[in-house]
Amino acid sequence: MNTAVPTVQLENERVIVTEWRFPPGAETGHHVHGHDYVVIPLTSGTLRLEETGGTRDASLTAGLSYARPAGISHNVINVNAYEFRFIEVELK
Repeated sequence: MNTAVPTVQLENERVIVTEWRFPPGAETGHHVHGHDYVVIPLTSGTLRLEETGGTRDASLTAGLSYARPAGISHNVINVNAYEFRFIEVELK
């Protein structure tokens, strides 16, 4: 498996800020989010989400953030022919 690369930029008692870099075809592996979180895309493109209810493609736009609650269970895959990057802010 080609694995996405997380780099924790900041962690304190309130937040965890991680930059995720996905080479083409890279994926996170199946995981469950333990905290509410916000994603800030740094790249525009498509990520494939393998979720418990099925697989879907999400179109993301650089700078257009979104939030999701704790408990989300998925695998995230870069289906673009280029590196995809985003910042994830987890709220403790």
